[in-house]
Amino acid sequence: MKQQRLWLLFIVAIFGVAFAPLPLGTAVPTSRTVRLEASSFEFSPAVVAVNPGDQVTIELAATDVMHGLYLDGYDLEITAEPGQTAVLTFTADKTGTFRFRCSVTCGALHPFMIGKLKVGPNLLLWRSVALSLLAVLFFISREPLFVNREPLSVVRKPNAEYEIRNTEHGIRNTEHP
Repeated sequence: MKQQRLWLLFIVAIFGVAFAPLPLGTAVPTSRTVRLEASSFEFSPAVVAVNPGDQVTIELAATDVMHGLYLDGYDLEITAEPGQTAVLTFTADKTGTFRFRCSVTCGALHPFMIGKLKVGPNLLLWRSVALSLLAVLFFISREPLFVNREPLSVVRKPNAEYEIRNTEHGIRNTEHP
């Protein structure tokens, strides 16, 4: 019965950590500079994460041909010539995940040249840390499966005797059937 209550408590705690809103303090807005390199139908890095309110400066560097960057949700656009760097500065005042894409046709795979701007705290990280700690606490608090039991093995001898062995301490007890 105690083990069932422990399992129930563990399951309720998992759902609480996974679905309850986190009490997050607001991070102080900072100035962030991100260098995006555009080449061969990809942005590097492909994912940029910032906090709400941050002053974000994107330096777009085109390494092979002319590339552009259009940021969905913010309606911002810049272009960069090969070997040149274009600069775009904005305030990340909208939370969520926004796609940025190349706005200059740069070749056959141009439509697949996309990336993501994530504005907000990394909730997945904090929830996974909390679930990991919860799992460790659960397994530490569990009772051992074999309480006050010693590992035993029963061996049948050819003369119809049974030998009971305590495998931890090497104790033998021979009984007749």
